[in-house]
Amino acid sequence: MHRGRREPQILARNRASSNGWTVSGAGSKVEDVRQEDLWDVETADRYDTPGRGVFAPEVVEPVVTRLASLAEGGRVLEFAIGTGRVAVPLAARGISVTGIELSRPMLAKLAEKAAIPVVVGDMATATAPGRYSLVYLVYNTIGNLLTQDEQVACFRNAARHLDPGGRFVIELMVPELRRLPPGQDAVVFGAEPGYLGVDTYDTVRQHLVSHHFTFGEGRQARLGRCPQRYIWPAELDLMGRLAGFELESRHADWAGAEFTAKSPSHVSVYRLPR
Repeated sequence: MHRGRREPQILARNRASSNGWTVSGAGSKVEDVRQEDLWDVETADRYDTPGRGVFAPEVVEPVVTRLASLAEGGRVLEFAIGTGRVAVPLAARGISVTGIELSRPMLAKLAEKAAIPVVVGDMATATAPGRYSLVYLVYNTIGNLLTQDEQVACFRNAARHLDPGGRFVIELMVPELRRLPPGQDAVVFGAEPGYLGVDTYDTVRQHLVSHHFTFGEGRQARLGRCPQRYIWPAELDLMGRLAGFELESRHADWAGAEFTAKSPSHVSVYRLPR
């Protein structure tokens, strides 16, 4: 399942959960994790994998093509722009792109690639200048917001930035609770030599923590814990309605494949009334 970037050479879970390592501490809670701590200089230095993984042309091009079409020639705003995986090739097509990003180290990497204007701040609250025809949030990153209230605020923030009739596009995984063994709250999602990935679920709070273990021949191992709040498609639609949006379309991928009960992720397009 396409859910994130690589750590090292391992397909990771989403933007919130591979290179952004935190040390697991006894008694730590998902709500206590600060995104600023996840997206530090070390993470930014390792984030890009040019030509590979989610940076591969065959992954990026369908995203950029679809977003360019939805923009209809207008200005676009990316929430959580990061190092510009999508924004840079989108701007290269002549589209006016602005970003919002919390991590200054990630923005330093973006600045090495292109002169894209960015507001430093949280995607649920920060304000970028002007109005836009399209706001987009890709790669499961709305899950970085760890409460339902913050996620609703993200929708409302998108609506504030849009022209009448403007669109908000979200790429998001479908929660994989069907994979959980009966009576258990953990499931292995990846296992390769030197790497083990385990997801743990809190189904009351809808929290998912991806635990990444890397190890070599010795006795030492490295553990990273990366949290998110998962969202069901119907819940996402309700968040949109609370912010004044209607669901315009939902597909299984950026190429427009049909969304079904077996789809592991979706691309949902929400639109404001004109």
